[in-house]
Amino acid sequence: MAIFDDDEDLLFIYKYIFEEDGWHVDVFIDCINIIDKVSAVNPAIIIMDNWIPDTGGVIATQLLKANESLKGIPVIYVSANNNVSVLANEAGANNFIAKPFNVDELKGIVNTMVKTLGF
Repeated sequence: MAIFDDDEDLLFIYKYIFEEDGWHVDVFIDCINIIDKVSAVNPAIIIMDNWIPDTGGVIATQLLKANESLKGIPVIYVSANNNVSVLANEAGANNFIAKPFNVDELKGIVNTMVKTLGF
């Protein structure tokens, strides 16, 4: 699992809750060289924040989805914006959740996506 968010405290929480469930979690505070970062860790799933340096979540997700070797990795888009569904759609994300979110709801989305995609 790769998680992109500019909030270091939230990254710590993400890492803790998903590692408790047995995930290997790589966290990133920006999207600089996102193709290289994702290629290096080859995650089963990505959680992508909207407001993240350098390009922002929409463009970062679009770059991933345009890359032939990475486009199949499911992306869950996360934002505090009230139009998170529109942003996720524009980005090409596979799913979304609004901040603040319920941890169990996020885990449920991750687990459903993983089961659906056969990971």
